Amino acid sequence: MRQSIARGVAGIVVLLFTLVGCSGGSSSRKNPQDETIRVAFLMDTVGHERWQRDRDLFAARVKERGAEALVEAAEGDSTRQLAQAQAMLEKGVKVLVVVPHDAQRAGDIVEAAKARKVPVVSYDRLIWDADIDLYVSFDNVRVGEMQAQYLVSRATKGNYVLIGGAPTDHNAQQLREGQMKALKPAVDRREVRIVSSEWAADWGAAEARKLTEDALKKTKNQVAAVVASNDITAGGAIEALAAANLAGKVLVSGQDAELDATRRIVAGTQTMTVYKPVRALARLAADAALALAKGESVPTVTTVNNGRKDIPAMLLAPIPVDKEGIDSILIHDGFHKKEAVYASRQP
Repeated sequence: MRQSIARGVAGIVVLLFTLVGCSGGSSSRKNPQDETIRVAFLMDTVGHERWQRDRDLFAARVKERGAEALVEAAEGDSTRQLAQAQAMLEKGVKVLVVVPHDAQRAGDIVEAAKARKVPVVSYDRLIWDADIDLYVSFDNVRVGEMQAQYLVSRATKGNYVLIGGAPTDHNAQQLREGQMKALKPAVDRREVRIVSSEWAADWGAAEARKLTEDALKKTKNQVAAVVASNDITAGGAIEALAAANLAGKVLVSGQDAELDATRRIVAGTQTMTVYKPVRALARLAADAALALAKGESVPTVTTVNNGRKDIPAMLLAPIPVDKEGIDSILIHDGFHKKEAVYASRQP
């Protein structure tokens, strides 16, 4: 794990250094033209801890650069998100940064922006089959691989339950790709049997709980691990496990290092999560958006195909975190405060 952490941190540092060097750096070197730039940040939701962090960090970085971030959240409504985008374009924003609710339907947002020659940055989630200008995210295939590999290295045999995220979110598909990459050798050897591989609409905890309950009933409680694609679905799965007196006995993965998840890891009911340093992501996206707004080039190190074309992309490295890494990674990085993590114990 230490090598993974080192590679992740190094990748983030290199990308940030490169972009800041090209875009003018911090507020002490800001371009006077930044004063008039307004950037739209269109989010799917701010109902979860993860997205509240992204919102605040992105807006703070844009403000630090002397520009203005206009933020809207669609709260799971694609029609509303399109209307918000159209309203932002009417206000004269210079770039749209979009966390799509529906990867496919968000193409309408891109078309509306292109009609006004406004660049579009796809943030964290990839907008599918659309002419976007930039994709800024983490390596989501690698996240899924980390989740499954961590569990299968500890529960080498038995029944596995896979809980995917929203089927409308391309990230959920990428996570499943990585999970299967890690699990396939054990499946081929017939050491691991996947008894359920469903999807939780809108990444919902209640649906994840139901999917886990169904799998437990199907197997008569004989489940070795639940590969939950994020911490919300992990929480739902653990509720079902707790009701069956299996919490802490069945391995459970997660993603986003949310506070509740870290508490569950400390308590022993969740096995691991994947930390995605959103401060680096938000700053990277803000700097890139301002560069695009001024017609400047943005350095990228890879491309990702979104069904229409190869999109210039910046993919940061995720970091696996278990109980050992709570203090040394999350608290040390300032992501959570120690007193908040250890203040309570959750089932």
